[in-house]
Amino acid sequence: MNKILKQAFTLLIVSLVLFSCNSTQKNNTFELQEGDLLFQNTGTGEIDNAIKDVTATSFSKNYSHVGMAMKKGDQFYVVEAIPKKGVRQTPLTEFLDRNKNKNNKSQTTVARLDSDYKPYISKALAYGIDRIGTPYDDIFLWDDTSYYCSELVYKMFSSQDLPTDAIPFKTQPMTFNDSTGNPMPSWVTYYKTRNQPIPEGVIGTNPNLMASSPHIKFVHDYETE
Repeated sequence: MNKILKQAFTLLIVSLVLFSCNSTQKNNTFELQEGDLLFQNTGTGEIDNAIKDVTATSFSKNYSHVGMAMKKGDQFYVVEAIPKKGVRQTPLTEFLDRNKNKNNKSQTTVARLDSDYKPYISKALAYGIDRIGTPYDDIFLWDDTSYYCSELVYKMFSSQDLPTDAIPFKTQPMTFNDSTGNPMPSWVTYYKTRNQPIPEGVIGTNPNLMASSPHIKFVHDYETE
């Protein structure tokens, strides 16, 4: 009888351990949510690097693109403003496949807004969806009818009934200068080919500035999956 009890007790312990492991594994599985922000290191091209060089913060130095997750049916999309294509809803798989490292992992990191902002997610996405087809703002101006990536995400919230100090992201004067205070050669060429002056000091935002917001928490890195 004691032998039978010992066997039953052993079986119970093994079952509990297996259940605990499975539960832990399930709880650790990342699930994307609507409103999540997807930050990307989009590449090593001259302008990609130029963007990162002039927008690096003490918190983040590598992001040059950001979009917002949206669920449609059982599929996820990313509402974003992207060069040459403008504002669009991109299938998540396409978004993640856009830029991968040498190990074929997407260089994409996910941040989640504080729960206080959940009531504003649906209107934020509606703002972006209403602007699908709008051209990309390759001049990075704030007061025109086109959008660059972080401008779109910022205005998804600033367009709502939120006090300025309650908007989850900040703006600041943009700079296109190097550490010596002179315009970076890549930006001089960039704006010269567009017959536009460099908008030095104009108010704007950028992915690295957004990534440093105290109102978001990074919850997943696709590069380390």
